[in-house]
Order: sequence, then C-alpha cells, then structure tokens
Amino acid sequence: MKNTKRVTASHPDSAFQGNVAWSPYKSMWFMTNLFIALFVAPFYLSLSSFIVFLLLSFITLCFGHSLGMHRLLIHRSYECPLWMEYTFVYLGVLVGMAGPVGMLKRHDLRDWAQQQPKCHSFLRHGSHILKDGWWQLNCDLKLQYPPNYKVESRISQSRFYRFIESTWLLHAILPALPLYLVGGISWVAWGLCVRVVVSVGGHWLVGYFAHNQGERTWAVEGAAVQGHNIRIAGLLSMGEAWHNNHHAFPGSAMLGLYKNEPDPGWSVLNALHNLGLVKNIVLPENLPERKELITEAHNLENREKRKPEECEIANKLKKIK
Repeated sequence: MKNTKRVTASHPDSAFQGNVAWSPYKSMWFMTNLFIALFVAPFYLSLSSFIVFLLLSFITLCFGHSLGMHRLLIHRSYECPLWMEYTFVYLGVLVGMAGPVGMLKRHDLRDWAQQQPKCHSFLRHGSHILKDGWWQLNCDLKLQYPPNYKVESRISQSRFYRFIESTWLLHAILPALPLYLVGGISWVAWGLCVRVVVSVGGHWLVGYFAHNQGERTWAVEGAAVQGHNIRIAGLLSMGEAWHNNHHAFPGSAMLGLYKNEPDPGWSVLNALHNLGLVKNIVLPENLPERKELITEAHNLENREKRKPEECEIANKLKKIK
C-alpha cells in the first residue's frame, strides 16, 4: 500500500472493499436545495438576485473552496496570516459541501485511494454518470478495511476549526437571513439554494469528467486513476478543472500551468502575493522529483520517466510577478 502524510493503511483491499450507503443528512441538504432551485427560484428570478448568485458563487468558490479549502488547508501550497486562513476556509464552508475537517478527509481519502493499484468505483468516479451523481451527492462510502487518518494538530486542536466542523451546516444556511432581510425570497433562492446546487453539483460534475476523460499531459505510474484537464471548465471552476496538472503536482498552488490554461484562483493568489499578504507560494519547480511521474506521450511509447523541466514546464510557467 502507498501511504500519504495523513492516510495510512496496511490491508491490500483498504481502498477497494466497501459499500455505498445512503446518507440522510447529506441527501436531504442537497435535495432540498435542488427542489427550491428547480421549482421555486425560476419564479423569483430578478437582475439583482442573479447578480447576488454570481457574486457569492465567485467569492465562495474562488476565495473559499479553491484558495481556502484546497490550496491552503489541504495542500499548504502557500502561507498567509491566520486571520486570512480562517476567513478563506470559512468562505469555503459556505459552499455547502462539508466542514474543514470533513473536506480534508473527503479529499485525502480519495487522493490516497486513487494512488493505489485499485480503488473503489465511488472513489474513482468509475460508475455511470447518473449512478455516480447519486452516489456522490446523496451517499457515503463505508470501507470494509478503513485506513488510519490523522490530521495535524494545528487543525485538530484549533478551537476555530473544531467549532466550524461541528456546526458547518448551520453556517452554510446562515446567509439566508441577511439575504432575506435585504432581498427577500428571491435573494435566498438564488443566493443560497441555486448557488449551493450549482457549486456542489458542479464540483461533482467536474470531478466526474476529470477522472474519466479529457486532456492528459502527465501520467502517474501505478495509480488506479489518472487526472484529466477539462478545458471547458477551467475558468468556471476557478482553475480546479486542470486536474491532470494537479495529479502531477498536487502540492502546487498553480493549477493552470500554461498560458492557455486560465486559473482565476492563481490570478487572485498572485495579486495577494504582490500585495504582500501571502508568501512562500509553492510551484511545481519547488516540489521534489516524483519517479512515478511521466509524460503521457512517453507513457504510451516506452514509459520513459522524465523530469518536469525536461518537458519545458520551467520556462512556460506563469511566474510570480
């Protein structure tokens, strides 16, 4: 078994044997928002409610999910003041997927399982799209031989993270109050319900295609699943759809590695760096060499291992200004 910093296991079927079970709270949360988005929100559409939807989606997905939850909390690909970290992660909670520790576990378990020779179809998005959609948005996986999971003490012992984790759903619903007071039902329907459905559902949809089809520059030898770049979703996902790049360089704060790979999250992070608010940003060139990382062309020809700089990433990267 290949272990990671937070996930360890010894049983050969730890990532493979398990059953998918319906999760009542997870399902009711998403399906309630979906019902309102489909059968209520269209009757309350206005210019102001749509602008609120767009603005809150950008703030929560870019600053919250991409910069806060993913690039910072999970991968520690840059450093910032603690107040900024807490703010970004809190905005990530408002996306409506999970609390900070829940996001860590969900991401790390999937990442660990996909690096094994084989993993459960739930963890690799290996089922038909409709079945996978039901699973991911309404169910949880119960592994028969679950791995050990350990979160670093700076997170597990943080009063802020412990509080937010235990009350995350309340915080995800909380924006309904100011939205209603300012804009009425229209703002609640679009600023909360439609936004949650688009954000959570969109996150699943990008994940499904990013693990099944799309462009590939890199391959990870021995991994059950390869990541794919979904070009059409690169901009809308705040850069998260450049998933082949992320599989190759998971510790990098930059996900869109080339000039034709728009990465709004990186653009915001770059601006924050220029303002002196973040530092020690990790790029692919700062990461240790991975012997199992090969270029896709050589993977198909003779599986020759190559270093990132031999593929001219170093002189094509959008450097920090």
